[in-house]
Amino acid sequence: GAPPGPGPAPSSSSCASSSCSSGCPGPGVGCGRRRLPFPSLRDYGFCMAALLLFCLGSLFYQLNGGPPHFLLDLRHYLGNSTYLDDHGPPPRKVLPFPSQVVYNRVGKCGSRTVVLLLRILSERHGFNLVTSDIHNKTRLTKNEQMELIKNISTAEQPYLFTRHVHFLNFSRFGGDQPVYINIIRDPINRFLSNYFFRRFGDWRGEQNHMIRTPSMRQEERYLDINVCILENYPECSNPRLFYIIPYFCGQHPRCREPGEWALERAKANVNENFLLVGILEELEDVLLLLERFLPHYFKDVLSIYKNPGNSTDSIRNSVDVLVSFKDS
Repeated sequence: GAPPGPGPAPSSSSCASSSCSSGCPGPGVGCGRRRLPFPSLRDYGFCMAALLLFCLGSLFYQLNGGPPHFLLDLRHYLGNSTYLDDHGPPPRKVLPFPSQVVYNRVGKCGSRTVVLLLRILSERHGFNLVTSDIHNKTRLTKNEQMELIKNISTAEQPYLFTRHVHFLNFSRFGGDQPVYINIIRDPINRFLSNYFFRRFGDWRGEQNHMIRTPSMRQEERYLDINVCILENYPECSNPRLFYIIPYFCGQHPRCREPGEWALERAKANVNENFLLVGILEELEDVLLLLERFLPHYFKDVLSIYKNPGNSTDSIRNSVDVLVSFKDS
């Protein structure tokens, strides 16, 4: 006989079924593509419960001091690309400008009142008030200048440093030049204030005049200032009217010599480095300008000054003394 002819062609469905069942990679349709199983209600509930727990945990962390540290680390990682940045210190907070202020206060020019105000303001506004226990050393050697500038520059910013000291040139020693402020007064009024301060101290009631002038005889301590001037006592024949200039001229030896050179250098430093030089006789206007120019430091200073009873008795006493000198 004749060879058997080809039988009927199998259907495509049977081919696909046989190929898939036999495991061969034939051309059957759908052999390698299986539909994923649809999640059950139990799986769906488990996912929702995990998401709810995560949200509650995040809320708990925020209510107790902030988000988890790993989220902060993740945000830091995504915002930076290098390993050192990822593992380095967090970025510094944005500081006010200027963040470095120096008040090299002139003696007997209302500085005690301003320092008392600064202590209140530093607690209220959170800036770093840096003071010094050295009150009578205004002229510094080169090494002393370098050491003081180093100590000031490493203070936590924003800071306001205050001390009786002649102008310091930070840039000369490689430091960032801060913004300077100061207050002066009529030289004759300053002489009068210093005359009585040496004899009787200040409004604090302390016996600091005994420490400053322990060898002063009683007749000299109670000497009438008119007699002192008219009879040319040494203290009154040289009233040191030049005393204010070196606070703006600086540490150069020629700044201590009364003359045109020291005056011109002081004027140049005022123009280049001082944001404001106020006048004590117009203290309220000075405080208003400081509040406008340096709000991060002096916001509300004028209201505190005008209402000392809301702050401390010390400011009240200090204000009373300033008023008495204005009226005298």
